[in-house]
Amino acid sequence: MQVFKFGGASVRDAAGVINLTAILRSSLRESGKTHGAGDDQPVKTGNGPSAPTDPLVVVVSAMGKTTNLLERLVLHFFNEKTGDNPFLEQARDFHFDIAAALFPDPSHPVFDEISNLFVEIEWVLEDGPVDTFDFTYDQIVSIGELLSTTIISHYLNSQGLQNTWVDARNFIATDNHYREANVDWEKTEKLIKTGIPPLFEQGFVVTQGFIGSTSENFTTTLGREGSDYSAAIFAACLDAAQVCIWKDVPGVLNADPKWFDHTELIPEMSYLDAIELTYYGATVIHPKTIKPIQNKGINLLVRSFLDTSSDGTRIGTTSGTKSIPSFIFKVDQVLISIMPKDFSFIVEDNLSQIFHLFHKHRVKINMMHNSAVSFSVSVDNQADYIRELVRALETDYQVSVQEHLELITIRYYDQQTIDRVLVDKEIMMELRDRDTCQLLVRNRTAGK
Repeated sequence: MQVFKFGGASVRDAAGVINLTAILRSSLRESGKTHGAGDDQPVKTGNGPSAPTDPLVVVVSAMGKTTNLLERLVLHFFNEKTGDNPFLEQARDFHFDIAAALFPDPSHPVFDEISNLFVEIEWVLEDGPVDTFDFTYDQIVSIGELLSTTIISHYLNSQGLQNTWVDARNFIATDNHYREANVDWEKTEKLIKTGIPPLFEQGFVVTQGFIGSTSENFTTTLGREGSDYSAAIFAACLDAAQVCIWKDVPGVLNADPKWFDHTELIPEMSYLDAIELTYYGATVIHPKTIKPIQNKGINLLVRSFLDTSSDGTRIGTTSGTKSIPSFIFKVDQVLISIMPKDFSFIVEDNLSQIFHLFHKHRVKINMMHNSAVSFSVSVDNQADYIRELVRALETDYQVSVQEHLELITIRYYDQQTIDRVLVDKEIMMELRDRDTCQLLVRNRTAGK
């Protein structure tokens, strides 16, 4: 069996949904298997004979920039507290416009289902902010995935690709760590192994990425861009043969095209290299995706939904991959430098306390360096979290903060590649090991 994952860019409009349908139809033809209405009378999806169902789970993200829009809705809700929320109507119009382009009949049941999902958001907004921000965020932002998969599942069925829509919250069990929930793997595996395979008798499965549920049936999310992770969870629990993530790039590139005019496709890479690149901030794959599939020896393919003729990148067990220099850029970085007030050494007790405070205030470290009397880190500029963290650290430490920096990570570096990225840059902090170099830099003009 296989798991396909489609991100928001692939379904940002009606044309994207139609393209997704074509990809599924073509993939089923290539495998010689077409999903039908039953074991004996499958629905044909094109010319040629139909064939029995080949198990497939399709995981889909929210459409386009819906997650960003719903995040703005939540922020407005907490900041304004009363009055109309303009982002609600924007989100509603966006999804109804896509549905109208796909379903000419205005009486199609998909329109009522979309309306009902927006009613769920309205219920939260009517009560005012009575819960924590993170809890409310998960209850509202998760609706994006439910909307996209509802529309897509109906459209696929209308095109003869019979599928069953399932709510991922019924299968991915998590703790109560809202906005970045931890998966209860034992419970999740039991739910997926028991509940999903019987559905394959009726076609393939369409479900959501990014979302799960607590034991109290409250919705949780797995972290931004967490749909890749959801695909890996389903794949690992179902012992899939492979996972395919469909992106708007040819595969895993050695640099972000936003930063480099000329990039190189990495056709094959090891689990280790993929883990390293995602850990350092490569956005093509969610960082938590690799480990579950590595544990089961499942191959991961990264392919382009814009050019399906390309083979993309294969990630799996391999030791013969070419060491292509890879560049990862993280902008808007903050350097936090910490020193004991009495100039004593930074020792294990200090580090334990410091790491605890970073974890408590949900500030993730991208790069760190310690000397005898100081500990310095680079983090993403999350202003509210950093403000609270610095306040807590200042009880026992001298803390300095420097903003507007950039973190450059080079995997398989040499001096030429380092020189290439340091034009007009000043190094603030540098770390190197055998394979990876990290450079925290600022523009030379910034210090003048």
